[in-house]
Amino acid sequence: MDDWPMIEVSHLTKRYAGHTAVQDLSFAIGRGEIVGFLGPNGAGKSTTMRILSCFMPATSGTARVAGFDVFRESEEVRRRIGYMPENNPLHLDMRVREYLKFRARLKGLSIGRSRERVGVVQEQCGLTDVSRKIIGHLSKGFRQRVGLADALVHEPDLIILDEPTIGLDPNQIRAVRQLIKSLGGRHTVLISTHILPEVEMTCSRVLILHEGRIRASDSPENLQKRMSSEGQVLTEIAAPENELRACWETLAEVEHFNVAPVDGDYFRCALTPQAGVDLRPRVFAIARERGWLLRELTISRHSLEDIFVHLTRPEKEEELF
Repeated sequence: MDDWPMIEVSHLTKRYAGHTAVQDLSFAIGRGEIVGFLGPNGAGKSTTMRILSCFMPATSGTARVAGFDVFRESEEVRRRIGYMPENNPLHLDMRVREYLKFRARLKGLSIGRSRERVGVVQEQCGLTDVSRKIIGHLSKGFRQRVGLADALVHEPDLIILDEPTIGLDPNQIRAVRQLIKSLGGRHTVLISTHILPEVEMTCSRVLILHEGRIRASDSPENLQKRMSSEGQVLTEIAAPENELRACWETLAEVEHFNVAPVDGDYFRCALTPQAGVDLRPRVFAIARERGWLLRELTISRHSLEDIFVHLTRPEKEEELF
């Protein structure tokens, strides 16, 4: 079944009493991708991940992992998934190495193979120095690492991580980020997180959910390009204010503008272009023709946070992408 996408979801719906958590959800994730699963609280992320990991059934629709149906072939699916929930249900009275060997055996690894894999994931996750410590005595950050090692120990095809860096300090976050990036290609990784810069630095694609529906599915770079047509051109020019205002008022490509003094003879102009227009060549030509001093000319770039807010604002009801 190597020709199948790693994840294939079609018209998935999950209803609870009086509430629909996921509505007619459809998407696919290829093998080896690292995908960020984003959305505000209540968007349906955790519900979708629980369905994919065979933790709960859907109300309707289909979902496949590595070509296997999560409802009819759940045992095959479970063998191919490593799942780290947001709150790890760890055995706090066990030692780290003891717990990981126990989990490896539960996942079907032989005694020799489980010993080998536990050594590998302990090193990957920075647990070698605490391997003999009782999990309950570890900090929250180290417990997160134990949960991540648990998800990796049986070398699953698909790794699902729900808030993997919660509770970690900046150095630990950087280490986990590098680990996740190293997993791409050999594994498919689905990450749910609210730390958007982590997604920008780690993921090749993002899925943004809102109210149980997909609002965007693309690389962070492409999403930024799509929104750049709505971005402002920012420029600082030394010229008389009245001439600047008159120029932008008569320039057909400019939909809105704002002019504000900065320092000396310079004014900062924020120019909103007509859809699809790049104003920068035109502004540069005007400044050269009129002899205006130009010291900045750039386009306002949207961060993933800007895109996320733009797509999930409560008042937004129509799909934009």
